[in-house]
Amino acid sequence: METVKNLNKWANAHTYYPLDLLRIALGVFLFLKGTKFIANSQYLIDLIEPFQGWMGSMMMIHYVAPAHMVGGILIAFGLLTRWSAAAQLPILIGAVAINFVGEMHTANLILSLVALVLCLFFLFYGSGKHSADYYFKMQQ
Repeated sequence: METVKNLNKWANAHTYYPLDLLRIALGVFLFLKGTKFIANSQYLIDLIEPFQGWMGSMMMIHYVAPAHMVGGILIAFGLLTRWSAAAQLPILIGAVAINFVGEMHTANLILSLVALVLCLFFLFYGSGKHSADYYFKMQQ
């Protein structure tokens, strides 16, 4: 718990507007990906086709879209950012793995890697000073 407090203090002391814009852009991107998966569920089923024989593939289908939508909104507003970024990690690791197990899509691989790196960054950095987390913390 002390490590999280130290990370929050460091992040609040070193906060910048471009990082907040990057966090918001990541959240919007994840939300839009989630809505795309809900609107076109066949696209998601085709994406995870290499994992069809594995146990839990149906659970993956029902986890990916809602996790992207809810996590994207939370990340964009800076509310529970670390938890939301942690919830995205299994999905994004799977998105990178799909490109190596199945058919390689370079654009999808690059988008997955960028989103994965950003989620890892915000997992450690947190939401920053210009976020709902900081606002609610200051209300106490």
